[in-house]
Amino acid sequence: MGTVGSTDETAGERRQLINVAYRLLGSVTEAEDAVQDAYARWYGLPRSRQEEILSPGAWLTTVTSRICLDLLGSARVRRERYVGVWLPEPLPDHTEWNHAGGADPADPADQIVLDESVAMAFLVVLESMTPAERVAFVLHDVFRYPFAEIAGVLGRTPAACKQLAASARRRVSVAHAPATSTATGQADVVRHVKKAWETKDITALVGLLNPAAVMTADGGGMVGTVLRPVEGGARIAQYMVAIANKAPGLELLERSVNGVPGLVAQRAGVVMTVASFDVSDGRVTRIWAVRNPEKLRPWAREG
Repeated sequence: MGTVGSTDETAGERRQLINVAYRLLGSVTEAEDAVQDAYARWYGLPRSRQEEILSPGAWLTTVTSRICLDLLGSARVRRERYVGVWLPEPLPDHTEWNHAGGADPADPADQIVLDESVAMAFLVVLESMTPAERVAFVLHDVFRYPFAEIAGVLGRTPAACKQLAASARRRVSVAHAPATSTATGQADVVRHVKKAWETKDITALVGLLNPAAVMTADGGGMVGTVLRPVEGGARIAQYMVAIANKAPGLELLERSVNGVPGLVAQRAGVVMTVASFDVSDGRVTRIWAVRNPEKLRPWAREG
């Protein structure tokens, strides 16, 4: 630990804060803005006040979380006006998707740890929570912050925060059954989907999709896509082949998306779609296809 309130110590917290904020907001851009805002408030404090704060990291986490809580409240209103379905921003693995083959410390997307708490399936469940549930659950269950500290973020008692986290946990258990496929098993299924999609083999695609599968696309009104989820394996297979027919020259790449095997579609080197999959018992149960170009900025460089 450096001197209390030192620039080095507070600057070193940035990676942790970006990780917290992305899981709270599902947006790299909004996460970076929230962290910048927290730092602006820190540097705006008089030096005497900074020196009174025993743990600048804890102070920054509390302030960042409160900013995210406010953003989540206003996001509900914004997302009601969003064209189509709003999906979280997908993240590349910087070891696969970088000119230098390594992380860029200046890029917030490269600072996010890719674990099960950023898998698209998990982030989509987080979106169904109330802002207070999401903050309590992410801070406690993902980052192991004590409820006494979370109470300071939410302005509620520790017991109330514990209840919020428990309620959020129930949502997770109901919405997302334990994974029944390994990463290798998922990669195999995704590889077969890629091949069937490239060859426009509807029969093969239907076989790879659960009959009750759901495909959700996010174009944000900026690019053409379905505005409502496509339900049923056969309908999804037909839709995928229709896309392939409309987009000659589309190249599919197997790439990690939020730490899980997925597909990236690009044309002339420009990423058009990033697709995440949920796989159970060897079949695809969910597809999330992000096409909004504003959400694909971290994918603008290929290694």
